[in-house]
Amino acid sequence: MSIVTIQLGQCGNQIGYEVFDTLCRDLNSTQGFCSKKENELYETSCKEHFFNEEKNGVPVARALLIDMEPKVISQTLLKAAHSGRWKYGQHSHFCQKQGSGNNWAYGYSVHGPKHKESIMNLIQKEVEKYDSLSGFSTIMSMAGGTGSGLGAFLTQNLRDTYPNSFIINQIIWPYGTGEVIVQNYNSVLTLSHLYRSSDALLVHENDVVYKICAKLMNIKQISFRDINQVIAHQLGSIFQPTYSSEGSFQYRRNLLGGFKDPALYTSWLQPSDAFNEWRTQRAFNKYEKSAALVSNSQFLLKPLDTIIGKAWNMFASKAYVHQYTKFGIEEEDFLDSFTVLEQVLANYCNL
Repeated sequence: MSIVTIQLGQCGNQIGYEVFDTLCRDLNSTQGFCSKKENELYETSCKEHFFNEEKNGVPVARALLIDMEPKVISQTLLKAAHSGRWKYGQHSHFCQKQGSGNNWAYGYSVHGPKHKESIMNLIQKEVEKYDSLSGFSTIMSMAGGTGSGLGAFLTQNLRDTYPNSFIINQIIWPYGTGEVIVQNYNSVLTLSHLYRSSDALLVHENDVVYKICAKLMNIKQISFRDINQVIAHQLGSIFQPTYSSEGSFQYRRNLLGGFKDPALYTSWLQPSDAFNEWRTQRAFNKYEKSAALVSNSQFLLKPLDTIIGKAWNMFASKAYVHQYTKFGIEEEDFLDSFTVLEQVLANYCNL
């Protein structure tokens, strides 16, 4: 089952590169924690999920690179090619030389519809290469314009075109101190639209990742690449393929001790239904032991409430709203997005 990764905007393309590079370095590393057969099964499974194989043996990432400007895409393509381990497809990207910065409305209402046919044709050509499609994985920032506005538009179109395919959005949550002055608007609009179209949102908080770099990794001068590599390791470990000795995927429901407590879950779900475990003996990124936990919980209530509150305070004073209305996003669209997310907050508070 193949997964098509769609890298959106500067953030999505830079992190996407790190994800594929992490996976490929892991494939090429020497593993001493499992048998040769198990390692070969792992490599085969990972390549089938994330790479196409060319005649010369160089893995080609199953990915599309999308941005409003060509600079980041060109740099990303060159970095992958120069690695010597893997590369992107030569015709699997789309770019537009001129955009409108961090304006969500431009990405959603102008850039998306204008280039819908070109982008969806590229996706179709990529999908047609596979015998079996599992779904789509997008990587995007919530704070900017391309990754958020175009990402929301594209996700809706993927849902309409491939209704039976799984869609998961990897979204980068902005710093609380602010990256873009309208980031809270962009975040509210992005989340409300993705909530309607996506099967799952996998959130990576920049503030949390920064603390990992500073406190756990003791990095003194933290760069964007340090942040991106931590996120890439998280995504790689989550998507690390699991398998059995017979070569099929290994699926286990043996609960870890701490996860057997029914108090951890909502009353209408048994622990055996609420928690699933996948396990493999094969190490990831040379770590002898590692674990990744993906949870659907109340953890995001506070940061979500904070973003909604900040966006509402700006909206109440009509700050920067004109930047959105001139591209077709009306005040009613903001109100609708606030309503959707307030309901999400209420639902999670009641768990």
